[in-house]
Amino acid sequence: MRILLRLAGYALGHRWYLIGAYATMTLSSLSAMVIPRMLGDAIDEALASGLQSKLLILAGVIMAFSVLRGVFSYGQRYLSEALSQKAAFDLRNDFFKKLQKLSFGFHDQQQTGNLMSKATADVEAVRMFVSMGLIRGLSVFIMVALIGTVMFLTNWRLSIVSMAFVPIVMWRAILMSTTLRPTWMKVQAETGNLTTVLQENLAGIRVVKAFGARDFEVEKFERRAGLVADLTYKATRLFASQGSLMTFIFTAATGAILWVGGREVIADRLSTGEMASFIMYMGLLGMPVRMSGWMVNTFSRASSAGERIFEVLDAESPVQERPDAKPLPRVAGHVKFSDVSVSYDSAETAVRGIEFEAEPGQMIALLGGPGSGKSTLAHVIPRFYDVSAGSVTIDGTDVREVTLPSLRKNVGIVLQDVFVFAATIRDNIAYGLDEVETEDVVKAAKIAQLHEYIEGLPDGYNTWVGERGITLSGGQRQRLSIARTILLDPPILILDDSTSSVDMGTEHRIQEALTEVIKGRTTFVIAHRLSTVKSADLVLVLEGGEIVERGSHQDLYDHDGFYRKIYDLQLRPQEEGAVAAGGDA
Repeated sequence: MRILLRLAGYALGHRWYLIGAYATMTLSSLSAMVIPRMLGDAIDEALASGLQSKLLILAGVIMAFSVLRGVFSYGQRYLSEALSQKAAFDLRNDFFKKLQKLSFGFHDQQQTGNLMSKATADVEAVRMFVSMGLIRGLSVFIMVALIGTVMFLTNWRLSIVSMAFVPIVMWRAILMSTTLRPTWMKVQAETGNLTTVLQENLAGIRVVKAFGARDFEVEKFERRAGLVADLTYKATRLFASQGSLMTFIFTAATGAILWVGGREVIADRLSTGEMASFIMYMGLLGMPVRMSGWMVNTFSRASSAGERIFEVLDAESPVQERPDAKPLPRVAGHVKFSDVSVSYDSAETAVRGIEFEAEPGQMIALLGGPGSGKSTLAHVIPRFYDVSAGSVTIDGTDVREVTLPSLRKNVGIVLQDVFVFAATIRDNIAYGLDEVETEDVVKAAKIAQLHEYIEGLPDGYNTWVGERGITLSGGQRQRLSIARTILLDPPILILDDSTSSVDMGTEHRIQEALTEVIKGRTTFVIAHRLSTVKSADLVLVLEGGEIVERGSHQDLYDHDGFYRKIYDLQLRPQEEGAVAAGGDA
């Protein structure tokens, strides 16, 4: 119930639509209530006197109220749908905004397909709750209350018989809600898993094709789809049984009215017209009674969907911006790590006891094996993750004391895994910036050694690139990322120096671009190349989350420690390959 009340708050945010929907629904119900009464009076009038003038008047009144009922019913449906769409719009926007605020730590533990399912299928279930449950649910109670009152005032004996089935309906609805909610929770969770399988398959379709894994992927998808179908069938079967039971109860109640009502007419305690009115009122009551099963289904599904959505909306990001955080102006680039430790969870510490300083304009090379903590050190500077202990300062200011947007404007990142949006090349380079001049975009592309390639395209900078930049090569995507960072013009730069996936010519152009972009900036390089290590002002060698060695290339080489081992295994082959290439030339 708490979840449903919270979801109802999104409808209350558009109170005029809600008031209008309730008002038109009430007027529609009142108009519907008049018609059986008028028809009953017409029957009694016809049997008593047969005067056509009175019958014509009654017919006119019935027609008028029928038209009013239609108008109000249209208004209720229109306003209900508008309200549900606006509530879904607000909820979906809140969901998306929350995803943008949550840190890397949250997204590391989430499946993209499951989040997509929450933003689509679960929000749609909430929309149906607002439209069908929140508005029409109230109409059921109003109709039952109005019809019960009118029946009681007409003949209390027959009204008791007519309304005796209502407690049975209510008990059955509560029981059904208790049964359906966990079932719908499983349906929506499995729908998220199914969406994840689909998203991963489409994102990795080239791998699927390359490894001939079509049958494996089809079987995996069918298994998930079958589970969703089975669970949905189970929920639908329960829902159908509710509708069938309601129809049986309603039919039995109508039969009871005919039997008891006939005895009341014979006893002259009820007129023939009033008897007809009773039967017509039962007809009016039939629709909301039959809808009760649908509404229970809607409430149960919305409750499950709301629980899944609020898991995200209520999630606390490990990285929080302080209420008193101040904008960070453009910095000189003095970065200091003071006894920094980082834990991704309580059981594992990624790095510990990190102490070093980077002066403005210096290059710091981070070297080490997989899992040594290189990326972690790079990611705490722009606060993608927060330190567990110690502090990171920029120009003497703790990064936790400044606003996140201003911090990240001062820290540019060029990573090996470049994400390119389905947009034009110009828009990708100028991503995240407002009112960027084309000349500035071109200048950044030239520095990134990408301008000549773009000029050779039919549409130049307005060329549309496919999803995830699939129409660009790996080297072109990386140079596009460099151009994007150049346009941001950050005083602090973080880059992944790996170019192992590109050819020698592309690697040379990327290195030329990087040489240009790091000029005058404090640069942190996750180093993979010998030339980068040799040109670094300070090399930090990490092992097991700790700095085990630090110094220049020559000092560390002469020391004959961890660095020497890495050099012999990874960097010396590069040097020998470069010498061999030079000799062949």
